[in-house]
Amino acid sequence: MVDVGTAPRILVVGPSWVGDMVMAQSLFKTLKTRHPGCYLGVVAPAWSQPILERMPEVDEVASLAADHGEFGWRARRSLARQLRGRFDRAIVLPRSWKAALVPFLARIPRRTGFTGEQRYGLLNDRRALDKTVLDQTVKRFVALGLPPEAAARGDFAIPRPRLKVDGDNQAALREALGLSRRPAIGLMPGAEYGPAKQWPLAHFRELAERLVADGFEVRVLGGPKDAEAGETISADVAGVHNLCGKTRLADAVDMLADCHQVVTNDSGLMHVAAAVGTRVQAVYGSSSPTYTPPLSGNAEIHYLALECSPCFERHCPLGHTRCLVDLSPLRLLQAIREAERWGHQRIVSG
Repeated sequence: MVDVGTAPRILVVGPSWVGDMVMAQSLFKTLKTRHPGCYLGVVAPAWSQPILERMPEVDEVASLAADHGEFGWRARRSLARQLRGRFDRAIVLPRSWKAALVPFLARIPRRTGFTGEQRYGLLNDRRALDKTVLDQTVKRFVALGLPPEAAARGDFAIPRPRLKVDGDNQAALREALGLSRRPAIGLMPGAEYGPAKQWPLAHFRELAERLVADGFEVRVLGGPKDAEAGETISADVAGVHNLCGKTRLADAVDMLADCHQVVTNDSGLMHVAAAVGTRVQAVYGSSSPTYTPPLSGNAEIHYLALECSPCFERHCPLGHTRCLVDLSPLRLLQAIREAERWGHQRIVSG
């Protein structure tokens, strides 16, 4: 069903994690479909602007100058003043009290979000969160863009994220970083949440060595925090490039699109890779592939589903992390070879 009438101006208060921001594009697509011609603004931390700029649905990014975990009263009040009188409706994705402050202070007439953290005065379109129906992060995001009765059924369509790729930047990066034109496999060893989501570095290194022997170029991608891990994987292995901390977030989008396949933990870059159509080999440990799957028809999940999984802990409560250790490099190598054999590496998600 498409809403008719004057196209609204909608402000979305976005999440604070890379993967969640990519998944939020499913909501943005839903809003653009339901409200043709609507103007869409997104309140987001400054780091996320390169991702939002790759989403054609986003008309404006309102950067919030407050670090993750910081209350940032002055920054929120200042941003609210700039936005006052410019939007008809706000959708608040995070469930925290502070996330609902900007739309309230901006006096946006309709403010939608899930009930939580005593936000009764800040939101005037409060939704109850039924976790049995809305059992995925992306479903919860999309549900807030639907009428309550449609959201409550949980059987609505979820459009997949799709980020734009800059081919010129891609070519420039290959030259600047000394990369070849051989088929590339990306490895992403990081996971911001903690070590219970991280496949062992020794497994990544063994896989990298075997991939090089198969004729692939291997690119280890991540942020500055992942540079040491990248060095552990790449040291003294010709054909393995440690790019951790050497690319901006926008560059990572283009580099991931340039890879045939990626091997990744459940992380923000996993969702970026899925959103550019690259074949994703996704490794899950303490988290659940049901709750935060890669939103792509071109992904394979590697998950042992042990009796202790998923625990959703940052560190293994039992001290062995078998859910990851027991996922062998040979299993991932075989999955990559099989996908290459059948030519699945370039199936583009819709």
